Amino acid sequence: MTRTGGIMSDGRPKQQLPDARKHQIISFIKSGIRILGYALLPFNLVVSVIFLILSEIVGIIEELV
Repeated sequence: MTRTGGIMSDGRPKQQLPDARKHQIISFIKSGIRILGYALLPFNLVVSVIFLILSEIVGIIEELV
């Protein structure tokens, strides 16, 4: 911890830790979307690809939380 209220001695702001609970919830949602996408693969290729792309977008959001 810093004594300057969140500012490091070289003037940079202190990096905040990610919220582990939010990260976990978003990860579970991403996994569910991905499983659904693979399950739809034999039935509808277009819808399956849309779900798999959506899961990748959720994965990017997951890393930003």
